[in-house]
Amino acid sequence: MNLSETLRLFARWTVTLTPEQLARVERDVAVQHFTEGALVARKGENVDHWIGVCAGLVKLTSTGPDGRATTFTGVPPGGWFGEGSLLKEEPRRYDGIALSDCTVAKLPRATFLWLLDSSIAFNRHLLIQLNERLAQFIGLVEYERLLDPDAKMARCIANLFNPTLYPGVGPKLEISQAELAQLVGVSRQRANQSLQALEKAGLLAVEYGGVRVLDLAGLGTYGA
Repeated sequence: MNLSETLRLFARWTVTLTPEQLARVERDVAVQHFTEGALVARKGENVDHWIGVCAGLVKLTSTGPDGRATTFTGVPPGGWFGEGSLLKEEPRRYDGIALSDCTVAKLPRATFLWLLDSSIAFNRHLLIQLNERLAQFIGLVEYERLLDPDAKMARCIANLFNPTLYPGVGPKLEISQAELAQLVGVSRQRANQSLQALEKAGLLAVEYGGVRVLDLAGLGTYGA
């Protein structure tokens, strides 16, 4: 797959760009590969790129002074992250860790800012993404405090299939039960129990190497 095909599949926002804008993005973007467990982005570093996931899964997490880790979300194919720190020009506030072997695209800050100055469509896309991300994190706070593990698993999976944030995800996401357990913050055994409950409810199907969503709306409201 060449760069143009990669961007078309995993950077849907590029379809709104002019030929000149698209040419600069293709010239400036860099594609990198990371193995499972590698740091894709480091907490505290200067944020010089907007990062998109082309393949694999990246976990956004932060570890406090006491060693306890908090996972914010996972970013599957088609998702981009880091725009908040780019806009505020602040150090990165979380680690991005490859939960599986992954491929990412990195768009330099200068190109990102140039698109903001030159493309109304890109501004609109970014505004929609930020609004969707805000709703996602408000939901995370809510279900962390109020929901049981089965409902937390349901919401976590629903978030990974968000069509606005992650347009590159199809009906099936390649993710292991261990990876889902990390994202939800439960043991692998408890994750397996939750997946069985959701499968029994007809909301998803656990398949070899991943999860297939059967009822996205039902996952998003499970336990409400």
